[in-house]
Amino acid sequence: MSNIIEFNNINKEFKIFLRDKGLWGAIKGLFKRKHKLIKALNNVCFEIQEGDIVGYIGPNGAGKSTTIKIMSGILTPTSGQCKINGYIPWKDRKKYVKSIGVVFGQRSQLWWDVPVRDSFELLKDIYNIPTEEYQKTLDILIDILKIGELLDRPLRQLSLGQKMKCELAGALLHKPKILFLDEPTIGLDAVTKLAVRDFVKYINKEWKTTVILTTHDMTDIDALTNKVILIGKGKILYNGSFEYLKNKYANEKTITVEFLKEYDKIEVEGYNVVSHDKNVAVLKNFPQTIFNTQKFLQTITQKYEIVDFSVNTISVDEVLAKLYKEFNL
Repeated sequence: MSNIIEFNNINKEFKIFLRDKGLWGAIKGLFKRKHKLIKALNNVCFEIQEGDIVGYIGPNGAGKSTTIKIMSGILTPTSGQCKINGYIPWKDRKKYVKSIGVVFGQRSQLWWDVPVRDSFELLKDIYNIPTEEYQKTLDILIDILKIGELLDRPLRQLSLGQKMKCELAGALLHKPKILFLDEPTIGLDAVTKLAVRDFVKYINKEWKTTVILTTHDMTDIDALTNKVILIGKGKILYNGSFEYLKNKYANEKTITVEFLKEYDKIEVEGYNVVSHDKNVAVLKNFPQTIFNTQKFLQTITQKYEIVDFSVNTISVDEVLAKLYKEFNL
């Protein structure tokens, strides 16, 4: 597949004005303003192929929002080159925006006091969508997102989950090639989260829509993405599959073992005993020890009689925490 997004050495600096403390500082600031430069993005480079679902992750203040704003044409970078779907976003904005859809979890592109259907009709006119094509697309979106009964209600009367479904529909009425999703499941209940994820998978598969997802919800990343890009302090720190990260960090296992009788001391080669109380012990494998159920049982049963055991893998959130720790984020 060809690259639909190319980011080459993108830098973005913001000028922050400073002033001295107190009244005298405020007066001096009227005549001579001090400032410092904040580098939000530092030589950011990545490529995204057509049809990818990419998780763009990082802690608060890492540069995610700045990147998305540059990709959506809202901000102009200080330096560097960016080409998306054949356009330079901040230069070819009028032509470019016809090929993208944007959904921000905390902002709305629909009108607050008018029925959702009227907002959709206005978007139809803004994007100059032919009536027949608009109706066909809307029917598909209504069917998949189950929003038929919401169209004649003002946005202000809808729940958070209902609003998000309508926002997704509004962003996709013109069938964009690229969809930017910023925290799309924030605050949603479990059922609505699943519905949103299923919908993203559908448009990616059926419409070949490329999706860029920024979120702190790692279950979204795990469920949807085929690639993750980690940004921290304005720099790209990791660009690859989430599966690799899970395999790298999730090798750590917590094994709870119930013994037939009480033992004074438990020792198992390659494992650290986290706790030991009467006939139950909790162990963790050393980083260099790859957990294998059969091998573990063979090792422990040579010295102890066991009744039962259970194995727990670290969660996807713990995988992210370990990733952040590795890069001191």
